Amino acid sequence: MKIDPDLRLQIMEKVGIYSNRFSIPEPRLLLTTKDVLDAPKEMTEGRRTSAYKYYGVSYLQHNLVFVNVRKIPDEKILENTIVHELIHMRFQYLAHGKRFNKLVRQGLRGKTFPPYRKRNKISAI
Repeated sequence: MKIDPDLRLQIMEKVGIYSNRFSIPEPRLLLTTKDVLDAPKEMTEGRRTSAYKYYGVSYLQHNLVFVNVRKIPDEKILENTIVHELIHMRFQYLAHGKRFNKLVRQGLRGKTFPPYRKRNKISAI
């Protein structure tokens, strides 16, 4: 896809809607590999020069998401990528797998997730 002001606005709107549904703060967006390379190195550490290979990358510790718009072929994959990366932001403890993919599908269907809360540890007496 080619990035233009309308597409940029559409992506920002989708990120805002899904961030709200997933009860996470709206992340800062990077939409080109140039944006990734222009960001401070400590923010994009780990997937800085390899980011171009992926549809998207989440930089969890800096609330930053890269959506590689040029690599994405259509709007369906764009929306899937946005939801995928935001699910990473909401469920930071969860790796790719069946449960993760189920959460992405639920997110795409409009499910709302409550804010993350750590579980209280129950001690045995």
